[in-house]
Amino acid sequence: MNAVQEHHEDRQRFTQQVEAVLWASRALVGIAAASVAEAEDLVTVPHLRILVMVDTRGPLNLGAVAAALEVNPSNASRAVDRLIKAGLLDRRDAPQDRRNLTLTLTPAGQDLVNRVSNHRREAISAVLERMTPDDCDVLADALRRFAAAAGEPIDGDVLTLLWPPTH
Repeated sequence: MNAVQEHHEDRQRFTQQVEAVLWASRALVGIAAASVAEAEDLVTVPHLRILVMVDTRGPLNLGAVAAALEVNPSNASRAVDRLIKAGLLDRRDAPQDRRNLTLTLTPAGQDLVNRVSNHRREAISAVLERMTPDDCDVLADALRRFAAAAGEPIDGDVLTLLWPPTH
């Protein structure tokens, strides 16, 4: 086989790999969308994203929320205010700097994040149960490496699969 044929086969293989990841991502997005229905009556998807960020990354300040969402701080502030009014998020002075505010989940906010997360876990479990244990092991290993290559915290919740990490 010559170098041109080898390059063509490598590109073809890579294209097939990209397609396989796209198929899997569609399945995961479908699972995620169904789990968001658990929260639709309480929050929007961007609001849920804020709750998940606070849950998975610990207490955050408003600047961190705005940066992670890639929005203007005033937009993040309005969203945070809505979550506070809904009783899902709590705002307190940061212990190390009283001029800075720290956002944490309220018990109701934690319950909502847990419900959505549990729905996703159950849906993913149902899919994995239709696969062989060996295929599940291979998939889990590959997805850990994929998440790490994408910059995701691999010890986080599956909810973070849909949203980019903050850097």
